[in-house]
Amino acid sequence: MKILYFLFLELSAGILPVLGAFVPKIRNFLKQRAGALPALKDFRSHHPGPVAWFHVASLGEYEQARPVISTLKSHRPELGVVVSFFSASGYVPAKKKSNPEVDFITYLPLDRKAWANQFVEILDPKLAIFVKYDLWYHHLSALKRKQVPTYLIAASFHKNQRFFAWYGGFFKLMLQGMDWIFTQNESSVELLKSIGYTKASLAGDTRFDRVSTTASNPRPFPEISSWIQGRPTLVVGSAWQEDMNRLLPVINAKPEYLWIIAPHDITSSSIDLWAKELHHSSTRYSVWDSSQEVKVLFIDNVGMLASLYQFACMAYVGGGFGKGLHNILEPVGFGIPVLFAKLRKPEKFPEALQSQMLGCGFAIQTSEDLMAELSRMEQPEKYAKACEVAKNWVNSNLGSSEKIVSHLLAKHFTP
Repeated sequence: MKILYFLFLELSAGILPVLGAFVPKIRNFLKQRAGALPALKDFRSHHPGPVAWFHVASLGEYEQARPVISTLKSHRPELGVVVSFFSASGYVPAKKKSNPEVDFITYLPLDRKAWANQFVEILDPKLAIFVKYDLWYHHLSALKRKQVPTYLIAASFHKNQRFFAWYGGFFKLMLQGMDWIFTQNESSVELLKSIGYTKASLAGDTRFDRVSTTASNPRPFPEISSWIQGRPTLVVGSAWQEDMNRLLPVINAKPEYLWIIAPHDITSSSIDLWAKELHHSSTRYSVWDSSQEVKVLFIDNVGMLASLYQFACMAYVGGGFGKGLHNILEPVGFGIPVLFAKLRKPEKFPEALQSQMLGCGFAIQTSEDLMAELSRMEQPEKYAKACEVAKNWVNSNLGSSEKIVSHLLAKHFTP
């Protein structure tokens, strides 16, 4: 498997530029990484001090890293922080919305041995922290050769992953190279033990720290607050077409609600198509005159969603019918019930399963299911109970970032 992996990456380095001439996605993938190493070299020439490297796949994993970054910087403000992304869907919004606690953002080079060695050599991190399970063999090997302490945080494993498969020896090597693994749940610790890995502990899901911070100090939107004026409002986060197929009939049937809808793809023409199917007035946020009375507000910019849940009495989180459920903990952080699609692979989203078990998350398959859950939550006692469960769930899971950082400080920093 190691030889096949090596050959695949080496061949990809030669083949991808050819394919990029015909496939825009591949062309963009290569273009995004073209200047990564020179830019990193320039950064290090101006910031020669110790840095912590965080690698994330995309925006969701970045949200899991952020409370750890914040906690680490609060203890060691002199430490630089570099965050690498694999996906443009994480890199682009993170780059647009600057974070004063992050000193440099970059794409991760393709995991070719020579490029991985260059990246790690130039970066020269004091420690490296990978998030969840976006692991790359040659980058990890380069870290090991330089004896850089390497950690995996917010890890969430299930038995069907390649790490635990009969053919997974090569992938197990990447886990076994970690100095320590901090997991989201106890079952992940047990799975690691089943392959002989014992340097792991339960720290919890760092997103609880993140959503709690956001909920305690959300970004203000006075024009939206004035528009709502206490009326019942449902916020839809990361809406895909499959979600809107279920939502549109419900929106038309519930004129007593205001709706704030944040599409997954804000550049999509879908917003115009959805607006045509509505029986109520609607507009895009970017052209909205706040004196204009509408029932549906489409959010067509990035960076607002996490704070918009402050206005919701209930939320619907999209993506579950397609590529992957968006972050349900963002609305839960505000102490409200959350609806989402009935998942085909629930083991990939343990927080969704737990929300259902506790009674603050509700899975739907059809518009009729959605109507039924809305009607149930309109009963004051049931709604109050779901809100109470949501708040207690968040409060009981705070502190995972501090657990992780305390370990790092004790191991690698003098008091």
